Amino acid sequence: MNLRDLVYGLYARRVGGRLDHAQVPKHIGVILDGNRRWAKASGGSAVQGHQAGADKISELLGWCSETDVEVVTLWLLSTDNFDRPEAELTPLLHIIENTVRQLAADGRWRVHHVGTLDLLPPQTQLVLKEAEEATRGIDGIIVNVAVGYGGRQEIADAVRSLLLEHSEKGTTFEELAEVVSTDLISEHLYTRGQPDPDLVIRTSGEQRLSGFMLWQSAHSEYYFCEVFWPAFRKVDFLRALRDYAARHRRYGA
Repeated sequence: MNLRDLVYGLYARRVGGRLDHAQVPKHIGVILDGNRRWAKASGGSAVQGHQAGADKISELLGWCSETDVEVVTLWLLSTDNFDRPEAELTPLLHIIENTVRQLAADGRWRVHHVGTLDLLPPQTQLVLKEAEEATRGIDGIIVNVAVGYGGRQEIADAVRSLLLEHSEKGTTFEELAEVVSTDLISEHLYTRGQPDPDLVIRTSGEQRLSGFMLWQSAHSEYYFCEVFWPAFRKVDFLRALRDYAARHRRYGA
């Protein structure tokens, strides 16, 4: 261990030791951004960047477990990502599939897919379904894997699901108009039954949501980190939690 690693370890322990676990967010959303730019800066390929980003996920979940986080949503593939070249998209889907298998095999996480399955290749759909089924009974952190996910698409899917449900019940449009509410729409979101994210972290220096959890993040706190995702460290995570704990959440009051 060199001097830099030693100093970093001591600093991380200092930040972690001062963290008030009562102020830790219960649900954290993470926009894993910067894989390709990290790879370019390192002289590697986009695929190598995506793999390095995937390898970082297990570390993040370990940190979340240590700090009593209960739900983590990881944005792995957006609906916009389908516009990427086939030479990048196909390996990326394989990396995602392997990552989801590893999460399910770990035995500590309850894996839940958020996104539109119909947009994904059959093999990717199968991996996601099998991971959900295999981890359904695990009493651990809920890990939402956002694959084929878009915030606007989620809201559209929720409204479609709501309309279909009430159509099957024979509800008229007039009757539905009388009862429709934000709570009713929330019951049809991909994350129904889960708490909304308290904190959304985005790496790579970009300061926008890009459509991530548009509905659920209405009252979320945001933390934008300059570091690229594959280089995200425990101390960066702890700083995000410390920053969150220092804020006064008023919810419009």
